[in-house]
Amino acid sequence: MSRRVVFAGLTLAVLAGLAYWQFPNEISALWAGKTPEAAKSRSRPAVPVTAVTAELGAAAIEERAIGTIQPFATVQIKSRIDGIIAKVHFREGDMVKAGDTLFTIDPRSLEAQLRQAEANLARDEAQLGNAKVEVKRLEATTPSGITPRKALDQARATAAALEATVKASQAAVDVARVQLSYTSIQAPLSGRTGELRADEGNLVKTADAAALVTINQLRPINVVFSMPERLLPEIRARHHKSPLKIGLIDNRGVRHPEQGELTFIDNAIDQNTGTIQLKGTFANDRDFLWPGQFVQVLLRLNLREDAIILPAQAIQTGQQGRYVYVVRADDTAELRVVKVGPQVETGIIIESGLKPGERIVTDGHVRIVPDAKLQVRSEGPPRQPPPAPAKSEGKT
Repeated sequence: MSRRVVFAGLTLAVLAGLAYWQFPNEISALWAGKTPEAAKSRSRPAVPVTAVTAELGAAAIEERAIGTIQPFATVQIKSRIDGIIAKVHFREGDMVKAGDTLFTIDPRSLEAQLRQAEANLARDEAQLGNAKVEVKRLEATTPSGITPRKALDQARATAAALEATVKASQAAVDVARVQLSYTSIQAPLSGRTGELRADEGNLVKTADAAALVTINQLRPINVVFSMPERLLPEIRARHHKSPLKIGLIDNRGVRHPEQGELTFIDNAIDQNTGTIQLKGTFANDRDFLWPGQFVQVLLRLNLREDAIILPAQAIQTGQQGRYVYVVRADDTAELRVVKVGPQVETGIIIESGLKPGERIVTDGHVRIVPDAKLQVRSEGPPRQPPPAPAKSEGKT
């Protein structure tokens, strides 16, 4: 029995020696009361990371929605007379200004009609002049009895009828001139032309359903989007004080360089979706925005003065929820669970879990474990807070 005990003791001693020879750090950590993970992290080389210092600053709170870019105005150009297109004065996709000539319809038949109407007017005016002379002559001879009263009355009736004829002829001239003016089609607004649907030489009619071309006004331009009805009271209250600012992010994730303003709040809530339709307007001086484009709309509602904002890449997601790695004073990693708030222009607001002045890892998370040694290669520049919105007087 004693031999078996001695043999078992020798076997355990040999195994313990082999284990210490293979894993000296882990065995030492266990002897010291530390976890194997902590021991491994201490023995590994420092992990190179990039960090940023958490600071308090102003943050604009923005509500997000999907929107569609729409022209500020759209006009379909159609012909108001029947005729042959004699000249097209633009190319498809050109920018045109209000008043620019777009099409010329062959004017020859209408010019002839105008000349005929003017000739009829001249004839009627001559006849009216002669009738007025006759009335004056009869008025001079009727009191003396030389001319019967009936002849004077008849002459006056003839003159009155010719006056009506002259007015009708003048109206015919005016109509002919208006019809002739329709042979030149001008742009009613400034904008960009679309597809040309009728080339030179084509016959166009007033009954044609299709437009010759469509003009979209792109400067300024609108974005249409919807917000939940729960936000309507706040939107109305803040919009009454000053126009709400709007930002855009395109489908590449790039933020539009200019800001727009909220210009329209619909007069009814969509009962099917529980949303209210809104419209914003952008100057679009450089034509970055295009009709039909889908964008992410950022509606700025208020400003928080004391928010901690981190870049989105600093926040990780795990089984315990959202967390970050904090760089301790001894350059080791601490896993810290945080509560995140809304996303803003410069990052994501941290509601709780961090203090100002703490260093947060923004790059290099793949190789980090809790208590790992870190080598901070560079520290990101402090975040510049957005400027506070200008105060304005309430609308009247």
